[in-house]
Amino acid sequence: MTNVLYTVDTELSLGSHQRGVDPETNLQQSVFGHCADGAFGIGYQMQALDAHGLKGVFFVDPMPAEVFGLDIVKRIVDPVLAAGHEVQLHIHTEWLKHMPVDPLDGRRGPNIGSFDEADQSFLLGRATELLIAAGAPRPTAFRAGNYGADDTTLKVLAGLGFRYDSSFNPAYLGGACRIALPASTVNPVRRNGLTELPVACIYDVPGRLRHAQLCALSAWELRAALAHAAAQGQQAFTIVSHSFELLSRDRKRVNRQIVKRFEAMCRLLSDPANGLTAAVFADLPEAGSATGEGGRLPADRGRTMHRVGAQFLAALLYERNPNGLPALS
Repeated sequence: MTNVLYTVDTELSLGSHQRGVDPETNLQQSVFGHCADGAFGIGYQMQALDAHGLKGVFFVDPMPAEVFGLDIVKRIVDPVLAAGHEVQLHIHTEWLKHMPVDPLDGRRGPNIGSFDEADQSFLLGRATELLIAAGAPRPTAFRAGNYGADDTTLKVLAGLGFRYDSSFNPAYLGGACRIALPASTVNPVRRNGLTELPVACIYDVPGRLRHAQLCALSAWELRAALAHAAAQGQQAFTIVSHSFELLSRDRKRVNRQIVKRFEAMCRLLSDPANGLTAAVFADLPEAGSATGEGGRLPADRGRTMHRVGAQFLAALLYERNPNGLPALS
């Protein structure tokens, strides 16, 4: 059986804060997904997972606690734990410039991997403390904001007692992701003292990777990728989402197309006949494979064109249409 991790980067919007959105509105929109159509954030996602007997991993960014106070992070952590899902650590270092007390004397970077080892140790240690203070168990897994980790990040995490990282996104290599693993890495692999779980990817055209994020792959592509992973005996398949993933970019309406993808994923993972089992980090064996390499779903022109067309339609319906007309069935 292939372990499938549905992971949710759970975070306040820095962009909304910079545009002057107040913290409460930011929380309600970016985390709880409140919009004109209802609430489609982490509460909705957890209810759907629960209805299908599934668990999710919620990577929570605690850095806004240094700007708005700890309670805003506690209000994120509490409902996740109450519903029986898993809380792990996430970090966006872009919040540094908004902190009333500067802990790094002006040193800045867009990602955790932009800093030297001493600063990474401070930031990751402080983020861990904040998450625990907000009521979470000590985290065992981490994902960098923007996938922006490097090998030093993994070394620091291992020193802090973390067992897993899921910052390695092969589609982001050469950009924000600077973990020195080959793009062919598919399975979990030991790296710098912990187990690295790559974000799953497919080839959408020959030689070009596209990662397994709800808003990035169509339901057809995700279904094919999961079937391929099960057929290949892949150890783990990591799907990425966000607390605001089911909304339009302006957070004003639900994106029905993404909701349908999410619900289709839940149905797929709930059927053991598919050779897949939904997992969280607590369910996983610690050791990764020797190389982490494996097969990856090859490109298929029909699947790719179907997704491009569907996303064009969704953009018209949910991003450019102020009335938010319902998707065609």
